[in-house]
Amino acid sequence: MSRLFLLVLASILFTSAAYAEVGFRLFTVNNTEGRSLDVAVWYPSAEKGVVEQVGENAAFVGTPVVKNALPVSGRHPLLLLSHGYGGNWGNTGWLAHAMAARGYIVAAPNHPGTTTRNRDAVQASKLWLRPQDLIAVMNNLIASPSIAGDIDQQRIAAAGHSLGGWTVMALAGARFSTSRLSKDCEIHTLLGACKVASPLGITKPGAADRLAADLSNARIKAVVSLDLGLARGFTPQSLAGIRLPVLVMAAQADSDDVPAQLESGYLMRFLPADRAQFVSVAGATHFSFMQLCKPGAQALIEEDAPGEGVVCQDGARASREQIHHQLINQISHFLDRALDYSPRNDDTPLGSFPSGA
Repeated sequence: MSRLFLLVLASILFTSAAYAEVGFRLFTVNNTEGRSLDVAVWYPSAEKGVVEQVGENAAFVGTPVVKNALPVSGRHPLLLLSHGYGGNWGNTGWLAHAMAARGYIVAAPNHPGTTTRNRDAVQASKLWLRPQDLIAVMNNLIASPSIAGDIDQQRIAAAGHSLGGWTVMALAGARFSTSRLSKDCEIHTLLGACKVASPLGITKPGAADRLAADLSNARIKAVVSLDLGLARGFTPQSLAGIRLPVLVMAAQADSDDVPAQLESGYLMRFLPADRAQFVSVAGATHFSFMQLCKPGAQALIEEDAPGEGVVCQDGARASREQIHHQLINQISHFLDRALDYSPRNDDTPLGSFPSGA
């Protein structure tokens, strides 16, 4: 019996132990800055229907959902997801599906300018709007429970990968100094953060004040950073002042672009010890936090975009399926505890949690 089959079977059993189906919708949110956000939302549902794959294409595996299903009754925690630079909502669909099966409402917008579906340079240069994108999605879902169900406003969290990790740390209260990053880039020239500073507008006049402002939101009760970048622009004082629970996860098989010691490790130097937890994800590369690649996907991506096939590479010690299995365990355990949430019919699905997760 293959390892992939066992993992898929475990996922199916886990879902059935919680909610019968995972519903899914796509909708649009217009925020106060005039940005039009394409948003995907996964949510618990009891409605039976045709199960379809969403977020799937020739290279990547999708997630099984019932589109436009009726949400279940009751109030549910909300998890906001933020993708990385050039990514999209499908990148963390694996996590969204698992958390929705656990009883969470999970929403992921495409951030204008920094998504595969919108690379507009003007929008990309407004980095400070990324946290506001998540707040706009949160407000819309709270005001419109018919979309995905009623949200428990005391149980709202955010998680993000790469630049999405930066986004959720800003929501937690981290403040950004453009001059700090610029000086650091004179020393650490290989950092991916330094390469994207210009297209993200960090070097433009007027950006310093907007990025130094308080971008936090008090309704966010916990955050998860998945191998973030741009961390070294956050001020130590603001990181030390964060009082909500933070889970910092870093790729063990890191790279010159996003080295764990300089990025995630930088957060851990200054975050309060009683608020922050750190996990070095065994066998993970920076791209292991993205969706599963299909067989042959790396070669297929290389044909279309030479050099980009790296998104399907993982470390030598684990498959991406195994890595996702571990991440779901650790992230769900952290969020359940941080939000004081007990999933329905929960008998510790997906196995036991590693100590210190």
